[in-house]
Amino acid sequence: MRVPAAALVLLFSILFLSPVVGEELYNKYCASCHHPQKIGVSAPPLIPETLNRYKDEDLKKIIRDGLPSTQMPSFKNLTDEEINRIVRFLREDIAYNWSSLDIQNSKVVIEEKPKPLPIKNVKNLTFVVERGNNKIWLMEGSDILDKFEFPNVHGGIKYTLDGKNFYIPARDGWIAYYRINEKNEGSLHSKVRACIYLRNIALTNDGKYLIVGCILPQTIEILDAKTLTPVKEIKVEGKISAVYDLYKENKAIFTFRDKPQIGVINTQDFTIIYKQSVEPVEDFFIDPFDKFLVGTSRQGKKLVVYDLERFSLVFEGSMESMPHLFSASYWYKNGKFYFATPHVGKTYISVWQMYDWKFIKNVDVGGIGYFVKTHPATDYLWVDNSTDQLVLINQNDFSKKIIYPEKGKKFTHTEFNGDGKLAYLSIYDKYGSLIVYDTYSLGEIKRYPANQPVGKYNFVNKSRNFYPGLFGEEIFKEKCWGCHHQTQEAFGPSFKEISKKRTESQIIAQILDPKNSYKLLGYKRNSMPAFNFNEYELEAIVKYIKSFGE
Repeated sequence: MRVPAAALVLLFSILFLSPVVGEELYNKYCASCHHPQKIGVSAPPLIPETLNRYKDEDLKKIIRDGLPSTQMPSFKNLTDEEINRIVRFLREDIAYNWSSLDIQNSKVVIEEKPKPLPIKNVKNLTFVVERGNNKIWLMEGSDILDKFEFPNVHGGIKYTLDGKNFYIPARDGWIAYYRINEKNEGSLHSKVRACIYLRNIALTNDGKYLIVGCILPQTIEILDAKTLTPVKEIKVEGKISAVYDLYKENKAIFTFRDKPQIGVINTQDFTIIYKQSVEPVEDFFIDPFDKFLVGTSRQGKKLVVYDLERFSLVFEGSMESMPHLFSASYWYKNGKFYFATPHVGKTYISVWQMYDWKFIKNVDVGGIGYFVKTHPATDYLWVDNSTDQLVLINQNDFSKKIIYPEKGKKFTHTEFNGDGKLAYLSIYDKYGSLIVYDTYSLGEIKRYPANQPVGKYNFVNKSRNFYPGLFGEEIFKEKCWGCHHQTQEAFGPSFKEISKKRTESQIIAQILDPKNSYKLLGYKRNSMPAFNFNEYELEAIVKYIKSFGE
């Protein structure tokens, strides 16, 4: 059979010419925003890790029609064959690199006049990500204090403990530095691109360095937190799951999603010691007392808990599917510590008891959710389920209450302000909203129009070292409220007075053994019962008491 000449020309161009021609078209129309190596400039990187979720037809449509509410234009001038060639080139592997020099050269100092911020309580500062408009909002209470542009935000925003420095990571490796100066003025100060594809960031416990977990290239980058200049590059072999600092020690912990190792970084000299794990740990959190790593793997069907002092496995729990532990939430109730987590592809959350580790129960939420949040100021777990429902689960009996923040539009992700009096809810829609709720009355206080609002990050709730104090607030309500008030004298002295007059050891002695300690404190008689607190309850209540002397 004779093949037509035109068909042969087309076949030849597909097999031999299309990748080259596709590259030329890419460089002409795409490279100025996406970089000649496809690693992104002002637009996201176009690499397998960002493109695999798209089918070829999706990519063709995006090229032809653009993306509304973004800087991605339409290229209706291109023929179907030219678009096909660009897509084929996007699927081609290409060598890319990102060095310390590239990091240094990427730094941008933003010459923006700082804006006066009427901050009343830094612990109530909350950042909101408005994905559809590539905006970040800074809020306190129900008020928006500032807005600025920063796209592709991913993972937790990190804060220094004075509430003056905030670090915002983006999936494409950029990190923004928002600073509040001594005049209480805030602005986006600078930004730097630490890598091509970023997993998350951590801040050392002294606030001096940023630790950046990178998937492309496979490195851990250490940046000076004030200047964003690279300090050290640590090459790793594997895909980092996440990196978290320990606030009690000069250490940070990271794991790999593709090999069974746990890395321990010394945050003074940035040396690394590796420990073996039973299996790869793809998702994990460090418990609020800095004692344990709670993790899981996508392939496995178990939850694992490692003691961080000995790096020994102390618990394994079976499950049907991978939990999303980054979205887990913790609370204290009736003398026990708990956490709850959603699960990939399942319509329930699971509840677990911490420290005497055990599974409690699964609670069906009516849909596949992504976030569980709670706070001492509420008796509920606030859960989304990929519908227009907010599911409130009572912490005592796990009964459920359904609220519809906006009927017919998807609700996602609750965050509380620092004192827990307010909850922020996202209506994830192009014509969505950021809604502020009263956590006591469950009534709406304020609503702001927003284009696909997603994560919210409160200063207290995203800093693990505040969690013992949050637990302490719950312990106070259960055990201490009958005799003590936080700031006013009641039957017993206020926590404010105690924190100023007594050392930590004196407070501990009075809690555990008041019969023998009251005379040392100058009392003529003792009316306080002894509390048989475990080490975690004791640390929590002491930290809560001491917070009133700060």
